[in-house]
Amino acid sequence: MTQPDQEPERKAAPKKKKKRKKPPHIAADLATAEGRRRAQLEMVLSDHGFLREGFQNLHQISPEMWRSNQPNPRQVAEHARARGIRTIINLRGESTKGYYLLEKEACEAVGIKLVDFQVFSRDTPTVERIEAARDLFETIEYPALMHCKSGADRAGLMSAFYMIFRQDMPVEKALKQLSGRYLHVKSGKTGMLDAFFEAYLDSSRETGKDFMAWVKEDYDRDAVKADFLRKRRGRISFDRILRRE
Repeated sequence: MTQPDQEPERKAAPKKKKKRKKPPHIAADLATAEGRRRAQLEMVLSDHGFLREGFQNLHQISPEMWRSNQPNPRQVAEHARARGIRTIINLRGESTKGYYLLEKEACEAVGIKLVDFQVFSRDTPTVERIEAARDLFETIEYPALMHCKSGADRAGLMSAFYMIFRQDMPVEKALKQLSGRYLHVKSGKTGMLDAFFEAYLDSSRETGKDFMAWVKEDYDRDAVKADFLRKRRGRISFDRILRRE
């Protein structure tokens, strides 16, 4: 007697493991030898400071402004001594990590004012942040230096803003601050910064508006972002390779 076909038993799908949330980072205590060692290890290893020891990605934008990657304490002292730097603009934002604690301490030791002004390398800037950047360049003490982690993308964005607002340079010329010369990668998601300026240039050819008039009246941040992501589909992404912040 033939048995009716039986469906094979279906194995239950494996349950996805929930990602554990990382505990909040606790700042090292620089007042202790152990805390100072931990901060230095965070700067050199976790933040890849060993790669920046001999390469600062340092460039002079104007007689009063420089750009670079994340400086270590020795480099901060060198900026004060060799270039007379009075202000350092930290584009990574305030942090509990060792690189930040040591930079802040080094700035205090040589009389440099550290200004935390966070911007992002893989997103279009907000109108409020653009206006804040314009105001920042009118209020800080010069000579100044601005930096992000690699000195490529966020430093490039703010260098372009500096040239537009402080030096009254055309956007076409300012956009050159985002280039391979500074290790900026347009083909990755960091190309969103290029797309932002290119959106203005495309619009200005028709309207003739200056940059800030466009920002205040016509700039559609979400539309610029969506258009960039649509055009980028199918391209090779370098973001994971380069570990952009």
